[in-house]
Amino acid sequence: MNTNIKNKITQLMTKEKIPSLSIEVFLTHYAKMLAGEKSIISETMIQPVSQVANMDDLPDFSAKGQTVLQQAVVLKLNGGLGTGMGLEKAKSLLMAKDRLSFLEIIIKQVIAQRNTFNCTLPLVFMNSYSTEADTRAVLNQFPELLQGQKGIPLSFLQNKVPKISTNNKEPAEWPKDPSKVWCPPGHGDIYTALQTSGLLKSGIKYAFISNADNLGANLDLSLLGYFAAQDCSFMMEVADRTAADKKGGHLAQHANGDLLLRESAQCSPEDAESFQDIHKYKYFNTNNLWVRLDRLKQHLDANNGIISLPLIQNKKNLDPRDSSSPEVIQMETAMGSAIANFTDAIALRIAKSRFIPIKTSNELLGLWSNAFILDKNNKVITNPRRQADYIVINLDNQYYKNIDDLQARFPEGAPDLLACQTLTISGDVRFGANVKIIGHVKISNTSDQPLMIASDTVLTA
Repeated sequence: MNTNIKNKITQLMTKEKIPSLSIEVFLTHYAKMLAGEKSIISETMIQPVSQVANMDDLPDFSAKGQTVLQQAVVLKLNGGLGTGMGLEKAKSLLMAKDRLSFLEIIIKQVIAQRNTFNCTLPLVFMNSYSTEADTRAVLNQFPELLQGQKGIPLSFLQNKVPKISTNNKEPAEWPKDPSKVWCPPGHGDIYTALQTSGLLKSGIKYAFISNADNLGANLDLSLLGYFAAQDCSFMMEVADRTAADKKGGHLAQHANGDLLLRESAQCSPEDAESFQDIHKYKYFNTNNLWVRLDRLKQHLDANNGIISLPLIQNKKNLDPRDSSSPEVIQMETAMGSAIANFTDAIALRIAKSRFIPIKTSNELLGLWSNAFILDKNNKVITNPRRQADYIVINLDNQYYKNIDDLQARFPEGAPDLLACQTLTISGDVRFGANVKIIGHVKISNTSDQPLMIASDTVLTA
């Protein structure tokens, strides 16, 4: 990297008041991009992880968890706008369940835990520049939250970095909307943002980190106790890969047993078949992570504040809503990849109840329905009256992808899905009140007029 471009990037980011450490991290990633680093992990470098500890087989570690609870923090990744669902605000503000947003449910979960365990359990959100204002407005509606924070702020900002032009490999320019030339650097930025936030100097020892759109992920007292009892630096909650997960990243290990993640971008074409073999590579990262913050600080201090993470280069249009805008590279890193930095890292296979991510309108409709309920601690759980396996919903993207379209086609709320196993809808179908769906149901409308499902209809396989 020549001095001119380094100075240009430094000045550009300094003008945006981005911390100097964040600038140094970005310049490190930028140098890797210029050098053509691909971060490929070949089959010859790794081995499958045949077995990990199973959450359901563990004894109860709640007593140990209680002894370290005052040293714990709940940290939620809350930087997403949900643009894939047509949103222009923080995704966590979406109505999730019982007229509560994701954000409100998370807040109520932590308040319930504080009351149950009589503790001061801090809750902290890592927001992006795009979600900070919306999130703070909701947090301000819960002044009682501050009582358990121990002086720790309720949020800190994820950094932003320049998008890079694919033409000249320099920071992109877009005079008609300069804000479009910036992007978040992926949730791997949490390790940099934690340093600039001051949280690593707070004395908090144990962090449970998860995505805000996974309402099954809460600070489980027994899991906290298990993590503390193992005396390890890093623990990843993993789940079994299925056919639907075969193109996603997987857990693996080096010959010496040290764990790592391999993402699809790190797989060479000749290894694609092995990469997608879900029987060979059994586990994927749920992004529920437990981190010893004191050990993380030691590692960062020893490495000039930079943690080694594989670089992900995403090519996109500069303006996501304008396909004619120039192509750019967005440089990102993934939070879970940090597992490779800790030789004492472990993985834990979790129950499905801890992994209920809401990424699409398919999953959101299921969450709205009576297939799920909020328990007394405001945790989302499968309805105990439900006998079927996890529900699978496939809605026609043309009519249901955006949240406004979804709500327009279910104006009376979600149908009764308690006994539904799969629901597939193609075409424009609209639902009245109290519609009940049982078993495996497919609905198709090939006309150019909406198909109306009348109120109180029962649909069966």
